[in-house]
Amino acid sequence: MNRVFPVSGGVPLKCWTDGVPFEEGAREQLEAVARLPFMAGPVVVMPDVHKGIGSTIGSVIATTGAVIPSAVGVDIGCGVMAQHLGINASQLPGDLPGLRKAIEEAVPHGRRWGTDGDDNDIGAWKELPEIHLGYWAGLRPIYEMLAMKYPRLDRGASDRHLGTLGTGNHFVELCVDEKDEVWATIHSGSRGPGNRIGTDFTAMAKAEMKRWHIKLPIADLAYLPEGTDLFKDYIAGMGWAITFASTSRFLMMSEVIKTLRGFGLDVNTPRVDGKVEMIDCVHNYVDRENHHGKNVFVTRKGAVRARAGDRGVIPGSMGTPTYIVRGKGNPDSLDSCSHGAGRLMSRTAARRKFTVEGHQAATAGIECRKDASVLDETPGAYKDISAVMAAQSDLVEIEHVLRPIVNVKGCDEPEDE
Repeated sequence: MNRVFPVSGGVPLKCWTDGVPFEEGAREQLEAVARLPFMAGPVVVMPDVHKGIGSTIGSVIATTGAVIPSAVGVDIGCGVMAQHLGINASQLPGDLPGLRKAIEEAVPHGRRWGTDGDDNDIGAWKELPEIHLGYWAGLRPIYEMLAMKYPRLDRGASDRHLGTLGTGNHFVELCVDEKDEVWATIHSGSRGPGNRIGTDFTAMAKAEMKRWHIKLPIADLAYLPEGTDLFKDYIAGMGWAITFASTSRFLMMSEVIKTLRGFGLDVNTPRVDGKVEMIDCVHNYVDRENHHGKNVFVTRKGAVRARAGDRGVIPGSMGTPTYIVRGKGNPDSLDSCSHGAGRLMSRTAARRKFTVEGHQAATAGIECRKDASVLDETPGAYKDISAVMAAQSDLVEIEHVLRPIVNVKGCDEPEDE
């Protein structure tokens, strides 16, 4: 089901927003994107849509001849990994607070203001574990090559963020499905190095717009024309960040598995060869694809590829279900679906509106943070995930509904704490 809204001077908006809030600010952003001269078809709007920086979260665009770094965003390669653990909920230890604490000790999370992978960064490794060193050795050459050409990328200790969670809506979660079988899910991205790639290439794109005397309705929609050195290097940097993010999720999943085994649980080994049910889907990236007979660049910001048979993970919030889905390959949506529930309000508004007591009630029965530091992540700050799923019933079919039982989430801490 979708609705089409015409845009004066641009391509239309094709929206899967029936029954969910669609803020005016997000619509204005989307209309600005729709008027860009290199759009190759309608702007696709997902039910989790909400206003972002420069480009709208929950949007999918097809372009020819150019890409927009801010339409991918700064958390390049962010996504969700889910693994079926091969155990039943009845086998979990009775000490769920102890289990959460053990996961928190195994996976660096959170952030201290003013730090970026240095010794004061609570969400970074003080010393990279041996297994992480091996993965970083494979990642390091391309990043160093880019940093030699663009020295601003070389700030912050990028290796220390490998296999770490971060803050915001990122999480590690243990869930149970309709058969009470246990899953682990991890939502994370490319952390400091991905942020630097996204931020710096957006700044360079803005500088190019100024140099070419190109005026845009929103400065953050600055673009990189195909064939230029900046375009080629951005695509290379983005691809690197996607690999970094996926590797991080795999390493964190390995730490979660190790922690569960420390509690005496015989759980599945993380693997990607199909022998164990593991899904890893990305929702901030650009790729070359063919749609409606045309080769185009498809940019998904807060959206997941959902070709026929593609498996995906769509989380709600820290107090609501996560959905394991299979794509239906709807061509009208550029083979896409939502990446989550989508924010209902800003983080500042959520902190003002919600109370610790209300958050505790909203997360009753879930072992998670119950303090003021996560009020911006409380379930009420997000759209109703069941309404979001209903709005995209022609994009995906639901395979499993996962109910959260343990949630690990990082938060920001002042630098002087």
